[in-house]
Amino acid sequence: MKWCPLLICLFLLHLSTRAQHPHAVFLQTATFTTGDDPRWAQPDFDDAAWKQQQVGKTWQEQGFEGYHGFAWYRIHIIIPSSLRQQGFWKDSLRIFLAHVNDVDATYLNGKKIGQTGGFPEDAGGYQSKWPAVREYHLALNDPAIHWDADNVIAVRDYDGGGTGGIFMGQPYIDLLEKTDGLQISGGAGAALTLVNTFNTPVSGTLAYTITDEVQHITVRSKTAMVQLPPFGQRSIHMEVPNRQGIVCSYRFTADGSGLQLQHTQAFPYILTPAAPQQPRINGAKIFGARPGAPLLWRVAATGAAPLHYQVAGLPEGLQVDAITGIITGTAIRRGTYKLVATVQNRLGKTSAPLTLHIGDTLAYTPTMGWNSWNCWGLSVSDEKVKSSAQAMLDKGLAAHGWTYINIDDGWEAPQRAADSSIVPNSKFPDMQGLGQWLHERGLKFGIYSSPGPLTCGGFLGSYKNEQKDADSYAAWGVDYLKYDWCSYDGIAGNDTTLETFIKPYRVMQQALRHHHRDIIYSLCQYGMKEVWKWGQQVDAQSWRTTEDIEDTWESLLRIGFSQYKLHTYAGPGHWNDPDMMIVGQVGWGEHLHPSRLTPDEQYTHVSLWCLQSAPLLIGCDLSKLDAFTLNLLTNDEVLALDQDPLGAPAERVLATAQEQVWVKKLADGSRAVGIFNMDTTYRDITIDWKALGLEAWAHTRNAWTQTNIPRPAHSVIPPHGVLLLHCSR
Repeated sequence: MKWCPLLICLFLLHLSTRAQHPHAVFLQTATFTTGDDPRWAQPDFDDAAWKQQQVGKTWQEQGFEGYHGFAWYRIHIIIPSSLRQQGFWKDSLRIFLAHVNDVDATYLNGKKIGQTGGFPEDAGGYQSKWPAVREYHLALNDPAIHWDADNVIAVRDYDGGGTGGIFMGQPYIDLLEKTDGLQISGGAGAALTLVNTFNTPVSGTLAYTITDEVQHITVRSKTAMVQLPPFGQRSIHMEVPNRQGIVCSYRFTADGSGLQLQHTQAFPYILTPAAPQQPRINGAKIFGARPGAPLLWRVAATGAAPLHYQVAGLPEGLQVDAITGIITGTAIRRGTYKLVATVQNRLGKTSAPLTLHIGDTLAYTPTMGWNSWNCWGLSVSDEKVKSSAQAMLDKGLAAHGWTYINIDDGWEAPQRAADSSIVPNSKFPDMQGLGQWLHERGLKFGIYSSPGPLTCGGFLGSYKNEQKDADSYAAWGVDYLKYDWCSYDGIAGNDTTLETFIKPYRVMQQALRHHHRDIIYSLCQYGMKEVWKWGQQVDAQSWRTTEDIEDTWESLLRIGFSQYKLHTYAGPGHWNDPDMMIVGQVGWGEHLHPSRLTPDEQYTHVSLWCLQSAPLLIGCDLSKLDAFTLNLLTNDEVLALDQDPLGAPAERVLATAQEQVWVKKLADGSRAVGIFNMDTTYRDITIDWKALGLEAWAHTRNAWTQTNIPRPAHSVIPPHGVLLLHCSR
């Protein structure tokens, strides 16, 4: 078995965001109301008539679907003096609220103890900070703390769009200890790195055990003494085998206090074989463009450089660059053109049929690319966009069909130009130049706006300036527009008719069609009014079907596996969008961290999105791609399921609490089968091929390992993992 020590770099544990102490008091429920009133911060306010909410879940999940704006939580809690007595360091009280979407001001018994983000009325205006962890501290002698008595933690929350509330973690109160400054993560050189972020020394014992959960064996077990000076760090060398089921359990025990940090983490493992050195043509084999519109289409191919490209059958007005494989030009005549692409290098030559439709349909297959939001949030800049674009080329993603580079919220200037044109802020000095830079490299250029006066991040939206904005996008060379509902709530008001939800998207559609430019139109309005039933009416190529996704299994489960009812509404030119991908380094503009999904959950994530023919938009920092994430994003047999020209999303054919099976029809008559273990333990799952209607299908291939295998009667699948098969007669 090959050893892959570099995979340890993915082994990051966010210990500062979870309670470490046995006497922590967890905050479970709160009274809740929408609206805004400063009296609600006071401890003596009577909130008996308010609704009950579970803290740790968005309010959209608890009866307030579609609500955005101000809301308040009031958490009643007795703070026991035993906390103070049992604390070792006895420094301060910690109030941990996980995450708050999007802005919060938090009060204890009427005293404001912290604020994260900016409210609309603040001097700097609305500033979303939902990715930031909310953790507020008070000195133990602060009179705001009522020991052994009722306390009210009041949280004023403003949600500018998407989900709202206290979520993505379990809130608690406890005493801050020295160990709370200790962070443990994977470092360079296959090392487990301990970092002390406090200005006080910490010491203790680190014990770790690496086990194989499949074979039920211990790989190794070690103990090390650790002494860290203020702001110091230490690395401990580790090696792990590259195979499924390898986990590390560790426990750090602090000297003196005896407090422990402990966690169990699954190690990533690579299934995707390296691309061959001989030429291979990847990506979508079908493409659509409108007559008279500038066309840009890269023939995606892998193989040892240099590669040489030819495309036979191109219509008049189009040409291919023999060095880059980028097809450009303008086709005037409508029609379906059967092309043959040929790619060769010193090791060989390969050809593949391609189909070009010049007509009214765009996005014959789901879009594949990158979006800045899950990584950079509102801190996106020209430099960061170019860095990701260059990484898409340098790390080979473009050779596997990844094409779009999409700027999300945060690019807009505070004011429009004198003629009402939208202009970028100082982070983007030349939008037209950026578009040209991307196009020269065979990449496409995406932008973001809202039909409301403001975007979700508080920047200028397109309301009443739709044609001006469409003119700017066309001039800049934009190829993709994400149009996010956000502040249009304020325009719609209490009007909940279907036409009110359709109208703003129709207005922008008409503005975009004034130009002979193919701009993919992506509706982002979280699935309201069953957008999948009317998205095509406004010429959209995709539409969000859910609220925002997060990098947790709970979010993936709720969003990804809820799509089974929608498969009939998607197909070539119109796609259901369950949101962006949550693999790699994400952070939404705050501190980047590796996805909190386990490796098996990430295999499930990519498999499910490809089975569902979902748009694939990477959300991580591409410049920091590790080997495991690259393995997830460059498996051409898996990506081919998403890009299959039939465009038929998988149907869920079996669903129990322990397992699900999804089956996808493919253009060549074969089938893709995803078998998912929904349980938290390894399970040997029986595969009933007769019940699946595939009893006579003799040829079976594991899509992730790209190997032919005997048709399995059963398979051991890891927790929240998947077996992805390609079956043919």
